[in-house]
Amino acid sequence: MRFTIYQESRQGGRANNEDRTSYCYSRDALLMVIADGMGGHHHGEIAAQIAVQTLADSFQREAKPKVADPFRFLQKAMTNAHHAILDYSARHRMQDSPRTTCVACLVQDSVAYWAHAGDSRLFLMRNGRVTAQTKDHSRVRLLVEEGMISEAQAAVHPDRNKIYSCLGSPSAPEFEFSRKTPLEHGDILLLCTDGLWGVTSGELMAVSLKGANLIQAVPMLLSQAETKGGPHGDNLSVVAVRWEEAYVDDASSAISTQTMALNEVTTRLEEFGRNPAYKSDLSDEEIEKAIEEIRSTIDKYTPNK
Repeated sequence: MRFTIYQESRQGGRANNEDRTSYCYSRDALLMVIADGMGGHHHGEIAAQIAVQTLADSFQREAKPKVADPFRFLQKAMTNAHHAILDYSARHRMQDSPRTTCVACLVQDSVAYWAHAGDSRLFLMRNGRVTAQTKDHSRVRLLVEEGMISEAQAAVHPDRNKIYSCLGSPSAPEFEFSRKTPLEHGDILLLCTDGLWGVTSGELMAVSLKGANLIQAVPMLLSQAETKGGPHGDNLSVVAVRWEEAYVDDASSAISTQTMALNEVTTRLEEFGRNPAYKSDLSDEEIEKAIEEIRSTIDKYTPNK
């Protein structure tokens, strides 16, 4: 495989950053995940951390160097993340379980498979156009599909952030799966939270990224969105990958997995509370305790790593 990838999460105008991002790759497979947590006093970010960490752990265990069944992998890993969040909530006797959106994409054999719950989005961009995207699990999206309101009305609707499917809710989450989607050289897969897509349309992002260096262009998109969001703007996060033909050798920032060992996996995932760019009122001791509890919770659902 050969690809260029970039991920970043920014706090925006919020007191905490409840978004989490991750990507992992083996010699023959790539996983990208984004989660947007919901819940007070750091619980939202814990839910999001459990989600991305559970998927990353599952990939590390199963991508040897490919995943046997991509759709089953996504369903099982996201379901395990959901139960891990509920387990964490029960262990802490929370009256209301923390919750998180989740969108995850697996690529192998130049074919993309994705699944989501909530309103974090995936866009497939080709030649400066959006050719596929996820549909938000929101009441407002249902109103649009029923012809009750327009896309323009949906963009400013007061209930546009109310979702009916997420990980950690008392009811089982509703996962929506893509079709098997073959990728072409130059295709871009962009996963993001509503802090980005809420102020910048997918079409505008596709135009901005066409032919651009992702490592430079994606931070510019985030900066523009952060400015538009203003002092009370939401957290905003993105994982973006440009897919490349294996034989093309002209991009210095591209990753090639050709020489990786069969059981080798590279993971980009920050532990809870470890990013100095995020403000936190948790003490070092509280952060260490949270890391240990998150780890032990996830281990119940991703054994024998």
